[in-house]
This record gives sequence, structure tokens and C-alpha cells, in this order.
Amino acid sequence: MSHTPGVRQERKAQTRQALLDAGLRLLKHQNLSSLGLRELTREVGVSPTAFYRHFPDMDGFGVALVDEALGSLHAMIQTVLARSADDTSPDALIERAVSLTTSYVDEHRPHVRFIARERHGGVQAVREAIAAQLDRFTAEVAAGLSVQPVSKGWSRRELLVLAKLYVDDMVATAAGLLDAAPDDPAARERVTGDARLRMRIIGLGRRHYLDDRA
Repeated sequence: MSHTPGVRQERKAQTRQALLDAGLRLLKHQNLSSLGLRELTREVGVSPTAFYRHFPDMDGFGVALVDEALGSLHAMIQTVLARSADDTSPDALIERAVSLTTSYVDEHRPHVRFIARERHGGVQAVREAIAAQLDRFTAEVAAGLSVQPVSKGWSRRELLVLAKLYVDDMVATAAGLLDAAPDDPAARERVTGDARLRMRIIGLGRRHYLDDRA
């Protein structure tokens, strides 16, 4: 009997995850605003009442999907930035960023599809959750850039603007990879090649941004 609460919690977690997984499957060809509660619970085989044991409403369900889709990226971005502190080579940073983005899209295509569609979708709470995550990424990247020698003399506002360019580029690259067929290496190379070029251009501007002040 002492194990009953633990078993109950495990089953609850399994049901919650089953709902999230089913939501991603059902959202492959539709927006969150068009996904019905009964459609979702029927896919999992639970009652609509069971849904409310895990989420307050469908908006809250969408926010949970955002957290699942983007939450794990923070640790990966921190890893890239930590390595950048040891190796400030622009090309090395670019390759790490492109590799991170490519790997994430390949491993989490349903999540990336959901974020790309709902970033400007009809559910306000989800739009705000995505924006908050991207703002957090921007702050983390700005903090990482601030310790690099090339950032000497930059204000926090300038670093945040620069970081947002990198984050927006990562989002654009992810969307491009999503549109490129996984079995089309030429299309994928075009997307990643453009991403490298954009980041090189951003990096060139960064290195010469303070020239006039000097």
C-alpha cells in the first residue's frame, strides 16, 4: 500500500504525457484554436473530465506544449555559449549554432512545427508563452556575448539587440529546415548555408559596430 501514491503519480504523469503527445499528432494539420477537447481526449482514450486533472483549459494545454517544446533548449544554448567563452572563433560559434538548430529540428519536428504555427496563431496565451521563451533565449545569449572580448564597450541594450538577431536567425533556420524534406540534402544545405551566411554578416557588423566611436 505504501507504493500506491507513487504508482498513482506515475500514471498521472503518463496520462499527461499521452495528452501532450496526442496533441502534437493532432496539431500536425491544424491550429490549436481548432483542436477540440473531445477530439484530444478521444485520441488518448480518456474522459474530458480527466483532461482537467492535468490542464486548466486548452490554452493551458498549449502553454504546456510550449514549455515542452522550448524548455530543454535553454540548457543546450548555455552549452554553446559556455564553449564560446573558450573558443571565440566566429566560424566555430556559427557551426555550433547551426548544428544545434539542425539537430533540434531533426529530433523534435512536431514541436518545431507547433511553435512555428502558433507563434503568430490565434491563442493569445500561447503566443505570449512563445514570446516569453524567446525573450529568455535572447537574455541568455546576450549574457553569453557580453563576456566575449569583442563585446567590450557594448551597452546592455545593444547586446540584447544583437542577441535577438541571433535568436531570430535560429528561429528562421528552424522554420526553413522544417520546410525542407529530411531526405533532401540539397534543400537542407541551402537552409543551413543561408544561416551561416546570415550569421557571418551579423558577426562582421558586430566586429565593426564600434569603429566610429573609436
